[in-house]
Amino acid sequence: MSTTGTTRTSGNTGTTATTVDVDRSDADYRAWLKEAVRKVQADANRSADTHLLRFPLPEAWGIDLYLKDESTHPTGSLKHRLARSLFLYALCNGWVRPGRPVIEASSGSTAVSEAYFAKLIGVPFIAVMPRTTSPEKCRLIEFHGGACHFVDDPMKMYEESAELAARTGGHYMDQFTYAERATDWRGNNNIAESMYQQLRLERYPEPAWIVATAGTGGTSATIARYVHYMQHDTRICVPDPENSCFFDGWTHNDPDASSDCGSRIEGIGRPRMEPSFVPGAIDRMMKVPDAASVAACRALETAIGRKAGGSTGTGLWSALKIISEMVAEGRTGSVVTLLCDPGDRYLDKYYSDEWLAAQRLDIAPYAKTIDTLLTTGVWREPTA
Repeated sequence: MSTTGTTRTSGNTGTTATTVDVDRSDADYRAWLKEAVRKVQADANRSADTHLLRFPLPEAWGIDLYLKDESTHPTGSLKHRLARSLFLYALCNGWVRPGRPVIEASSGSTAVSEAYFAKLIGVPFIAVMPRTTSPEKCRLIEFHGGACHFVDDPMKMYEESAELAARTGGHYMDQFTYAERATDWRGNNNIAESMYQQLRLERYPEPAWIVATAGTGGTSATIARYVHYMQHDTRICVPDPENSCFFDGWTHNDPDASSDCGSRIEGIGRPRMEPSFVPGAIDRMMKVPDAASVAACRALETAIGRKAGGSTGTGLWSALKIISEMVAEGRTGSVVTLLCDPGDRYLDKYYSDEWLAAQRLDIAPYAKTIDTLLTTGVWREPTA
């Protein structure tokens, strides 16, 4: 950095004034930045787009259900897109610097993906996480070179992350603030544009509904904004799990809504209204019981032979409820939801009968609702 002073004569006073010139350009940093951005962009360039899978429904219904399979990203989840966008946003803003750690508050999957990108560009990564995060996610973070920093109270993640960044001279990525602005929602191969391109040759290329669960809220914001920008008639539904405040905040128009405990469905649901959650862009929300989410996960495996995480189950339950309404009203069309991450990260949770018993979750009534719908076309709300 250099500072110089240049004198000039003032036309009004006849005195001289100094132009203060501070040059902070750094050739070594700009070379590092250029290479870091290239590496992150190259990841997107060499990664094939994720698949759009069909969930089998009775042909007579005239309804197609698709799952956008985000588990096929290099780090195995929808959060790979988010992490890539966050890193590009932070790099281009000059927030990430060589040798300094990137720090994130995360319940798991975002941290796995951010650890991957941190390793890709050669900076340390620290995930600030609830102590209840699944061991498999912790293992994946460490596999990608990251470190896990645990907190007992999920509400303390934000504060602890900011303090850790201040102590280390690092950058707090803050996915919950920047998720909705880091992604180009007008297109540029975002998840919404990808969906519509893949549906182009289907019999119902413009879906009646897109169902997207919310962790940061960034994905639902991106999809909703794209739909509005492209003038599609598609409606956006955001399902919310138990112990999350998004549904209450949305229904009561309360930006200060909060919950006093964390979500059992990892990756979605928050104890506060996050800055990246954009309520005004959303058409509909559902409050989904955790037992319904787990039942839908297991129904997905039966239907297509794929295990998925709990957030996928939350979205699938809501998508099936919407489809039951379409059947009852005699409407045809398509519905799209997300396969967010693979179920092998949750074998000790959503696929464990022991865990269900410990959590006092009875999935049988919800499994019966799904089975009844798929066999008769009728939606019967679960009863004990």
